[in-house]
Amino acid sequence: VSCLTFSSISATVTFRSLGLHIEHNHERNLRNRLNMAQRSLPNILITGTPGVGKSTLCEQLAETTGLEWLEIGKIAKENDCFEEYDPIYECPVLNEDKLLDELEDRMSEGGKIVDYHGCDFFPERWFDIVFVLRTNNTHLYDRLTNRGYTGKKLEDNIQCEIFQMLLEEAMESYTHEIVHELQSNTPDEMENNIERIAEWLKQWKQGRAQV
Repeated sequence: VSCLTFSSISATVTFRSLGLHIEHNHERNLRNRLNMAQRSLPNILITGTPGVGKSTLCEQLAETTGLEWLEIGKIAKENDCFEEYDPIYECPVLNEDKLLDELEDRMSEGGKIVDYHGCDFFPERWFDIVFVLRTNNTHLYDRLTNRGYTGKKLEDNIQCEIFQMLLEEAMESYTHEIVHELQSNTPDEMENNIERIAEWLKQWKQGRAQV
């Protein structure tokens, strides 16, 4: 009897917890849709391991679509959004809170392409779609060594790509429906990615016009 009672209680708690989780996700999705509905143009996030081709894609995408490209590294440098210097990775540590404050008004306008090698600290409500660029290890190794990456910095970034860490981060940070994986190994793939995103933007505008 004790086991049955315990199981019943556990089941009740589980179903209640599941109900709260579903309710929380429903409310979150409603808030996100409300924020998106207020924008006349969508915001796009391009993320991925350093060296996968984010900046090249964003530059060409901005030229093709007319959306504004926000280079997070450049914006952080211009507004001193750093806390300290990391001697191991030989780069400054981002002050995420200060950066988000700098970006809030610009993101609320819509029409932005955000380019960064991380995504879990950005508010979910900012983005209408997220693209994670991927590349094979040979291409990535060559690109990073050409940038001067060595030692732990090189090894960790290669491992990051092997274990799909940026893809998993995006899937955990945003609803799965808006996260898309794109291969970025060759110029042809780059061109195809630009065409796909531009087509998505066209459909987004058409859908907005029908509302």
